[in-house]
Amino acid sequence: MQLTVARIGRAHGLRGEVALDLRTDTPHERFAVGAVLQTEPATAGPLTVERTRVQQDRWFVTFVEAHDRTAAEALRGVDLVVEADESDEDDAWYPHELTGLRAEHVDGRVLGEIVGLEHLPAHDMLVLRESDGARTLVPFVRAIVPVVDVPGGRVVLDPPGGLLASDAANLVVSDETRGEQDA
Repeated sequence: MQLTVARIGRAHGLRGEVALDLRTDTPHERFAVGAVLQTEPATAGPLTVERTRVQQDRWFVTFVEAHDRTAAEALRGVDLVVEADESDEDDAWYPHELTGLRAEHVDGRVLGEIVGLEHLPAHDMLVLRESDGARTLVPFVRAIVPVVDVPGGRVVLDPPGGLLASDAANLVVSDETRGEQDA
């Protein structure tokens, strides 16, 4: 199975450099000079890493096959993919492993089913389809998702009040958030 390690973003400069939206914890390994990466769609590649640089935690790459801005712009939106590695870390999961898992509250109630994973700038979000059909984004952080039990077919959630659509009545809003000011 092929897994996405990055999505090619906008062109940067005139010499074919592109920004990457990373989906890997090991970019130094994945994007080493000389690495050959398959693409989705396959017609865009394979691509060979010629140069990399990191600026303010943002990765930029130049590929042998794209030496000017026009070629770089044509790569925007292309996914860089690798074959799945079975020697994964204990606390790392791929979207296909999470999709379909039952979501349970820490008190044992079934909350719904995980239907996907979205990669957002701050952190990943589990996409939860609640029992009533509502779609809720749940921050995929240990404080809210303390247990991921792929063999057991479940994730355990400990959401703060109001995070889930089914718990909207328990949302706590501060006076600052409401915009109320001291009189």
